[in-house]
Amino acid sequence: MPPPEDGGRPRVVVAPDKFKGTLTAPEAAEALAAGVRRHWPGARISTVPLADGGEGTVDAAVAAGAQLRRTPVRGALGSRVRARWALRTAEDGSTTAVVESAEAAGLDQVRPSPATARAAHSYGCGQLIRAALDAGASDVVVALGGSAMTDGGSGALRALGLEVLDDGGAPVPLGGAGLLRAARLNTSGLDPRLRSVRLRLAVDVRNPLYGSAGAAHVFAGQKGADAGARAELDAALRRWAALLAGTPGTRPFRVPGAGAAGGFPSGFLALTPAVLEGGFELVAALVGLEERLRGADLLLVGEGSLDEQSLQGKAPLAAAALAAARGIPVVAVAGRLSLSARQLREAGVGAAASLVDVAPSEDAARARASHYAGPAVAAALRQLDRAPSRGGGDAPVRTHDDMTGSIRHCG
Repeated sequence: MPPPEDGGRPRVVVAPDKFKGTLTAPEAAEALAAGVRRHWPGARISTVPLADGGEGTVDAAVAAGAQLRRTPVRGALGSRVRARWALRTAEDGSTTAVVESAEAAGLDQVRPSPATARAAHSYGCGQLIRAALDAGASDVVVALGGSAMTDGGSGALRALGLEVLDDGGAPVPLGGAGLLRAARLNTSGLDPRLRSVRLRLAVDVRNPLYGSAGAAHVFAGQKGADAGARAELDAALRRWAALLAGTPGTRPFRVPGAGAAGGFPSGFLALTPAVLEGGFELVAALVGLEERLRGADLLLVGEGSLDEQSLQGKAPLAAAALAAARGIPVVAVAGRLSLSARQLREAGVGAAASLVDVAPSEDAARARASHYAGPAVAAALRQLDRAPSRGGGDAPVRTHDDMTGSIRHCG
């Protein structure tokens, strides 16, 4: 890499997502930053942990200066959990809260099975939103992803005062399957603060609420649902949609993204002024990524696996695109790397390496991810040092090749 334009020490922004199962985004940022310091002792480093609007969004907000809070809520199957969320007060006195569906109703709270897929609910997510309102938040961000439920957000709305009733006027059971018994909604008890708060739902998928591309058929299998449970949950979401159609709000049923997190957005789009926002874009604004990139000489991104999914708006390559558009070289470090040199080049990445490249085995890379992050950073930066031009256009890209482990050039 050429020296900085001002002739001084290189200014490096380190902005990874989590390495799932091994490092949180803040932990990954520190491990990667340590690798940069060993390679370039004089570098000026700024760490900006990222997320794509799902799991890890609270961590990113706290790393950017928000206050971490914990609130006891009902978990995905009703057990008590202490869910983390974040609250930030701006200079003008306005407050933004960040809550995660995975904190209150995460898939890690259950042993996925058809029974848990039917029963899991989002009630605790609504309790977190209520806690944010109680704390005076004027802007509430709900990060959707990693959830166990397929209940259309009905549980969360019930925690906020909605009644979901059967033919006899009794509350139906919580959970997606309970919606099959729903006959009517009573919205009179909904928390009135929902009408005035800014409520943003962060999504990174575009699936509709129901149907072959909907929440149940596409995502419930990951939550333990077999074919029968998927069909049942899809029917439940259709029933939920029919009930929401009788309310005066938005018709969310075919809205791209309404199927995120078990259809969570659907009820909020219909019953509150909530809006959907792209997960990465929302987090990038929350942590001030564009401002941090101003004057940077290099962006270092990373996550657990750089693969085809990473090309679909995931945080590391979305950040790489921002930097590349500004002429800032980009280096990527991942736990595993399965993208081709061409794919990386087209994503704006000038050099890349994986922990698997430098560790004796994949198991070792996972067990000691923070240790092997440094050598992986060094391997990628050595490639960039050899690169002939700023911006990464002709830089070599290192990808893990099971046969040769060779460096592939992007020129």
